[in-house]
Amino acid sequence: MNQLEHDHHPTAIRRRLAAGARPNYLRDWVYGGIDGAVTTFAIVAGVVGAALSANIVIILGLANLIADGVSMAAGNYSATKTEHDELERTREMEVRHIAADPDGEREEIRQIFAAKGFEGETLERAVEAITADRERWISTMVTEEFGLSENVRDPRAAALATFAAFVACGAVPLVPYFLFEAGRASPIALVMTASVFFLIGSIKSRWSVQRWWVSGLETLTIGLGAALIAYLIGYALRGMVPA
Repeated sequence: MNQLEHDHHPTAIRRRLAAGARPNYLRDWVYGGIDGAVTTFAIVAGVVGAALSANIVIILGLANLIADGVSMAAGNYSATKTEHDELERTREMEVRHIAADPDGEREEIRQIFAAKGFEGETLERAVEAITADRERWISTMVTEEFGLSENVRDPRAAALATFAAFVACGAVPLVPYFLFEAGRASPIALVMTASVFFLIGSIKSRWSVQRWWVSGLETLTIGLGAALIAYLIGYALRGMVPA
C-alpha cells in the first residue's frame, strides 16, 4: 500500500485543520524560474546566433535579468492583488445582500446544497446551520456561489518569489560568460541552462500527476525550443549589427 500524504488519526486531522490552509507559492517560483531561464537564455542564444561578442551577451542578459524580473514581479503582484480585491468586493456584496434580503440568501444556500444532493430535513438542517453564523454564511456564499477561494496568496510574497526565481534561474545562462570566452562559454551555458529547465520541471512534478522525468523533459523542451527560435532569428540577422 502506498504511503499517504498525511496522517488520518483524529488528533492529526484536528491539528491539521486547526492550522488552516496555507497559500502555496510554488507556482510563483516555477513561473519566475522558467521565464527567467527561458528569456535570458533566448537572449544569449540570439546574440550567439548573430555572432556578437561576449560583452554584448552580458550587457543584454543583465539588462533583461533585472528589467524583466522587476516587470514579472510587478505583474504578478498586480494579478494577485486583483484576486484579493475581487474576494473583498464579493464579500462586501454578500454582506449587503444578507442584510437586505436574508430570506433570498437563505434560498440561495438551499438551492446550492440541494444541487449537491441534500434534501428534505437534512437540507433544512444544513441551511439552518450555515446561516446561523454570519461569517460562515458569507464564506459559504463566496466559495459556493462565486467559486472564489479565501486562501489567497499574499501579493508581496508572490512577487518576491517570482523575482527571486527569475533572477536565480535567469542568471545561470550568463555565468559562463563571466568566466570564459564566448566560444567556450556557449556550450557550458547550454548545458547549465538545460539542467535548470529539467530541474524546475522535475520539482514541479511533485505537485502534478506527471512523472518527474516527463515533467522535466516537458519543461526542457519548452525552454530549448524558445532558445532555438531566438538563435535562428539571430543567425538570420547576422551581420546587421557590428560584433
